[in-house]
Amino acid sequence: MELLLVEDNARISEFIVKGLEENGYSVVLSDNGVDARSRIAQKEWDLILLDIMLPDIDGIELLQYARFKKIYTPILVISALGEPDDKVKALDYGADDYLSKPFHFKELIARINALTRRAKLRYDDTSDILKCEDLVLYIDKHKVERGGREIKLTLQEFKLLKLLMENKNRVLARTQILDTVWGINYDTNTNVVDVYISYLRNKIDVEGTAKLIDTVKGRGYLIRTHD
Repeated sequence: MELLLVEDNARISEFIVKGLEENGYSVVLSDNGVDARSRIAQKEWDLILLDIMLPDIDGIELLQYARFKKIYTPILVISALGEPDDKVKALDYGADDYLSKPFHFKELIARINALTRRAKLRYDDTSDILKCEDLVLYIDKHKVERGGREIKLTLQEFKLLKLLMENKNRVLARTQILDTVWGINYDTNTNVVDVYISYLRNKIDVEGTAKLIDTVKGRGYLIRTHD
């Protein structure tokens, strides 16, 4: 498994590279944003470990670049910026997980393993299209339509809708949604799931259409058919 580490702090990068190689990973180091952008574009990595504060091009710009180019390699942000707003911003721009510095190395390995497992499950899924009533989600194209009308979603909105549609007519708890879509251990009192459900409803459950996304009080959310 080949990982790209984007980190400009020599002490930290040496620590991470040494630890990952001892755990059987092959690691390529990039210490600035310009070089990282080139490496991200040149080949397909199994996982990208990305710092936010970088010379030339910062980590958020690299996230935007990768997702704009439809590069869906799992990206784990590792940053000293540990405030909730910093995490939400990175996740909104396409990060799959977020780990704050300083961290325990065992946790880094666990998060890498979790992300690569999820990626493998996605690649093994032979179904490219998910449907619920007149709502259609094209996985590979990252495209959503309802009644033939295209709906523009952010990456996190798309991931949330995909999870709901993969579990059609099944209630998903907020904690399950957090773990699967955002991949980090949020404070259980966070309302990020509720906020994104509201975003999806505003785009999908428009006037004149059946309401597909339901709240099950005390349990969570589901997307249901109306057979």
